[in-house]
Amino acid sequence: MASIATKFRPLFDRVLVKRLDAVKQSKGGIMLPESASKKIREATVIAVGPGARNQDGKPVPIDVNVGDRVLLPEYGGTPIQLDDDDSYTIFKESELLAKVE
Repeated sequence: MASIATKFRPLFDRVLVKRLDAVKQSKGGIMLPESASKKIREATVIAVGPGARNQDGKPVPIDVNVGDRVLLPEYGGTPIQLDDDDSYTIFKESELLAKVE
């Protein structure tokens, strides 16, 4: 993950996240098909931009840091493919719903 963060830096108040993997097995041990798994709405922050700018031109810091787990909206974001992996998405900081601690 660190190699992607050093090669890819979002602009302004954008945040690059990687969605967590879907559950492939039930609590009882039954293997679930892909069609039965829900879209995961949690992700790990991989890279953050420097922040938006206010009217004076000064940067407004971003509330999330690399490594934080965040809750994503059901729709939105821009999916991108990095290193042959398509589980990355770029969101504006204001689109993220919450930090998961």
